[in-house]
This record gives sequence, C-alpha cells and structure tokens, in this order.
Amino acid sequence: MKKTIPICAVILIGAASLLWAQQQPLSPAAQTSVTIGGKVLTIKYSAPSVRNRQIFGEGGVVSKDSTYPVWRAGANAATSFHTDADLVIKGLAVPKGDYTIYVLVNTDPWQLIINKQTGQGGLTYNKDQDLGRVPMDMSKPSALIETYKMTLSSAGADAGKLQLEWDRYIASVPFTVK
Repeated sequence: MKKTIPICAVILIGAASLLWAQQQPLSPAAQTSVTIGGKVLTIKYSAPSVRNRQIFGEGGVVSKDSTYPVWRAGANAATSFHTDADLVIKGLAVPKGDYTIYVLVNTDPWQLIINKQTGQGGLTYNKDQDLGRVPMDMSKPSALIETYKMTLSSAGADAGKLQLEWDRYIASVPFTVK
C-alpha cells in the first residue's frame, strides 16, 4: 500500500505535464509595435522555433526553391501589419491601413512583400494583391537564433526599422513615416 501512493502521484504528475505540454502552442502568438511621430505601427505573427530542424534551404521548413518560396513571415496564420501612418519602405509607398507581410526567400537579398489581402490563412498567398516588394538588408547573427522574432523600432523622429531574426539570418528594412 505504501508504494501505491507514490506511484499514483508520479502518474498524476506525468499526466498533468503531458496535458500542459499539449496545450502550449509550438508557435505562440507574438506582436511588435512602435509609435513614431504619434502614429502606431503593429505586426502580429506566430513565433516558431528551430527545434533541431533545418529551417531555410532545400528540405527546410521554409523552402528556398521555386516550389513555394513565399514565406508567411511566421507560422500559423499569415502575418498581419497595421499602420496608422503613410509609410515609405525602401522607396515603396505604403498608405496607412492593414496589410499582410510575406517574404520571398529564394532571392539574394530576400524581398519583403507588402500584400493588400488580409485575414487569410498562412499558406494563402495571392501575388495579384501585392502592393509591392522591396529588397531586405541581410546579415548573420553571432549565434543561432532559436525562436523567430520580428521587431519594429524607432530610428529617429520620422524613421524606423522592421527586423526579422531566425535561425542564421537577420533581415531588415528601414522605413520613414510620412
């Protein structure tokens, strides 16, 4: 009888741990936001992790071949972008409003895609809805970046930067607020 209680406790703790793990999303919801010149810019995305997988390249989670080179810039649903201000992103005029962000990863450098379609699933991409594409500035981190991260940051009174970091890549674009 004395051995029954500890065994039951171990089983209950194990079951609770399994239930908790099943409830935790592999790519949790994330958000980045910045206020520049009194105007708010917000990106909502899901943040996947490397988890010992190949991320970019042939056979990777994000394909760099022509089969499906457009990445939703996150996981799960498509990445949403809202701006209260008119922007210029590396020469591309982006009127205030709501958009979806994608990234073309089979080019060097990567291309940031601002798409006018919103509310779609993560794998639903319609090129005809592109507002435009701009080349991203590419760099390498000093160490592997396990969990995907997007950052909007201020770079002055009317300027900012959008940065994506994951695996062995950092991609960014400057923008100005009009």
